[in-house]
Amino acid sequence: METRMTMWDSFSKRGLSRRTFLKTCTALTAMMGLPLTDRKKVVEAATKQPLPVVVWLHGHECTGCDEAFIRSQSPLASDLVLNMISLEYSDTLAAAAGEPFEKHLETVIKKYDGKFILAVEGGVPLADQGISCMVGGKPFVDVLKEVAKHAAAIIEYGSCAAWGGVQAAKPNPTGSVSVSKVISGKPIIKVPGCPPIPEVMTGVVMHLALFGQIPPLDAQGRPKQFYGNRIHDTCYRRSFFDAGMFAERFDDAGSKAGWCLYKLGCRGPEAYNACGNLRWWNGLSYPIQSGSPCFACGSDGFWDNGPFHERLPNVVLPNTLTNADKIGAGLTVAAMAGVTVHAVISSVQKARHAKNESEHDEE
Repeated sequence: METRMTMWDSFSKRGLSRRTFLKTCTALTAMMGLPLTDRKKVVEAATKQPLPVVVWLHGHECTGCDEAFIRSQSPLASDLVLNMISLEYSDTLAAAAGEPFEKHLETVIKKYDGKFILAVEGGVPLADQGISCMVGGKPFVDVLKEVAKHAAAIIEYGSCAAWGGVQAAKPNPTGSVSVSKVISGKPIIKVPGCPPIPEVMTGVVMHLALFGQIPPLDAQGRPKQFYGNRIHDTCYRRSFFDAGMFAERFDDAGSKAGWCLYKLGCRGPEAYNACGNLRWWNGLSYPIQSGSPCFACGSDGFWDNGPFHERLPNVVLPNTLTNADKIGAGLTVAAMAGVTVHAVISSVQKARHAKNESEHDEE
């Protein structure tokens, strides 16, 4: 029987210290949304569990999820691929190609029948027998069905795999659908986003790898630890929303001052994702921080919910019986009144100062 390396074996083989191993386990604990008290469980699993075999298929997509994944910072994507999982097939990340590589896929799914994790990036086109997406000379839908039969669990990476993708936008000429519309009878985890946050992609696959079970999921099949909060509730601009301070245009003073982007189409009040918590590129930024409204790219059918810069229907402000328009209008009037009062006071003070100067000169 084949003996597969554990994560600790992999670290040791490459000359990495126990300290580095423990630091990595600590980072993984946080990344998986677990309390720090669970670090011991993570260390134990990483010491005993063999590296999980992962097969990564690509369907109807732009490869943006791969591009996000390889920019994972905690841990680095290279560390994940070389030390934490056994990535046996990925036609985008692999050096091999062609017929021998496709034969390797056949060997892997038989050798690890019922034991490997299947990651799928991209939608599944069904129109015209699936000819819109061919992999190795076969329609992607056929490849997916064959590989999925042998998988232990499936991860749908990105909104294309989770919901059908931008190619499923109306009128959807290729008949693109989500993976779960084609595959049933297998545990499936949705990790939507266009693309998903790289650390979220890593956290989900490592949860499966270390504990051999899927993380707690919400009603839509998304991991709760990453999709349990609204963007609205973790947004650093939330205080401006509560105060009724909204940018009206992308180039106005409110926008430059970092006011709420609700009136510019922000979907934060209805979008669930980890952008406000994890942000992107090792916590550097995320769309709202860069001045763009949230498009709710992790939601089903977000590409048909446009125009993206058209605001949501009225959202009632907290502790009030009014909406953003009324509050915004009220603040505008108040601001104009404030400017007028300030101008009057300034004029009075200036006149008084001039008078005092004149009296002083006379003396």
